[in-house]
Amino acid sequence: MFIDQTILTVRSGDGGNGCRSFRREKFVPRGGPDGGDGGNGGDVIFVADAALNTLVDYRFHRHIRGEHGRPGTGKKCTGRRGTSTTIRVPPGTVVRDADTGETLADLTERGEPVVVVRGGRGGRGNARFATPTNRAPETAFPGESGQERRLELELKLIADVGLVGYPNAGKSTLLSRISAAHPKIADYPFTTLQPNLGIVSYNDFKSYVVADIPGLIEGAHMGRGLGHRFLRHIERTRILLFLVDATSTNPERDLEILRNELHHFSPMLLQKPSLTALTKIDTLSSDDQERKCRSEQYLCFSSVSGEGIPELVRRLGKLVDRNRPGESHR
Repeated sequence: MFIDQTILTVRSGDGGNGCRSFRREKFVPRGGPDGGDGGNGGDVIFVADAALNTLVDYRFHRHIRGEHGRPGTGKKCTGRRGTSTTIRVPPGTVVRDADTGETLADLTERGEPVVVVRGGRGGRGNARFATPTNRAPETAFPGESGQERRLELELKLIADVGLVGYPNAGKSTLLSRISAAHPKIADYPFTTLQPNLGIVSYNDFKSYVVADIPGLIEGAHMGRGLGHRFLRHIERTRILLFLVDATSTNPERDLEILRNELHHFSPMLLQKPSLTALTKIDTLSSDDQERKCRSEQYLCFSSVSGEGIPELVRRLGKLVDRNRPGESHR
């Protein structure tokens, strides 16, 4: 099951109490103070794990906490620190404070830990308060309480290429043709209700990741057709591939609507490198193919017949290579 948004309540561990203790020694008032400090409470830590691609683990497990620190003991022994709790999430997860909306972490780097709530400090034992004038202090402090926060987790998939198009434009069919992914395919709109990822191989063992985003409709930026849930997954992609159904009576208008939806959701999206392709050209007559594919504005392909697929994969690969961090722009 693909879950890309959830709410968690996290609480770090309380610090252990400081100890009030006196050692037993002859001629020493009350034996002298030897109470140790309490241990710090455990933190709650988030870390991106490349083996995960959904937040389903936290759909029902919504209360997570760190371990409490142990109290100090005699002989100036400090209590054990509480064990921190690590929450593993997919790369691309954004962690926000659910009450204030503040972004606490944007976990794009795999394996990098981020502490979201810190454990309470352990209390000080009475051995800390001995002075020349107060050799037998009674004072010992309790540990600090841990922090508690309601967190909103939002997953934005990380991919090289994002497929953008109307429902039933052929995005899932294309993904199944160029990768080993097996998204649901049917001849009705909104067949795809969750993003799908596929790895495309090209050019001597190179590869790139393609994200099949559920179809967009006019008004998606306002939430129509679950537009907000779908559009956020495009934000992480490096390249956009606009897919327009070749059987449309006005492909230019369809492309304009798609670009307009992206602009209203986030103007930065249209600054990404992109390609535009006409799908389902196998359904066109020879004359219509010649007329619609004449323009260099579009790539043309058919996922059924395979026509134009090798050129599309090659062009996307070159564009991905030019826009990957650290790649030479040749």
